[in-house]
Amino acid sequence: MTSPSTPVESASVGHPAYSQTYSCEPSTAEIGRNLVRDVLRVWRLDVLADRAELIVTELIANAVRHAPCDEIRLIVGRPSPTRVRIGLVDQEPSRHPVVRRASGDDESGRGLLLIDAVSDRWGYDLHGSGRRPRAKEVWAELRVQDDE
Repeated sequence: MTSPSTPVESASVGHPAYSQTYSCEPSTAEIGRNLVRDVLRVWRLDVLADRAELIVTELIANAVRHAPCDEIRLIVGRPSPTRVRIGLVDQEPSRHPVVRRASGDDESGRGLLLIDAVSDRWGYDLHGSGRRPRAKEVWAELRVQDDE
């Protein structure tokens, strides 16, 4: 588990990434926010932290609510020098994320709308082979500005 007393180190070659497996429960959101903030600090991309924390919070909330599983895996990576990708892997590949329009009275249902609003792009990938994927990763990307 990452905390302020446990520094995150980035890879010096290739596409750096950090991942951690957590319990699939609401309290994981705070731990996930701390992880993403620590990783962005190491990469000197603190300016992305607020949006990244919102993305992590919503991804974890969706997994807890819609993917009955024991564990989830949070991944924070740099697929390219101009992108940060935040992904959450769960073991429920048959439940794909769907954006829905919540009414004013609804207490939930806006998570993917928020992710869509604060990220540059988002989507999901199925993990595994053939017709029987073993997991699903829902991800969102933030663009790194040249001056960041």
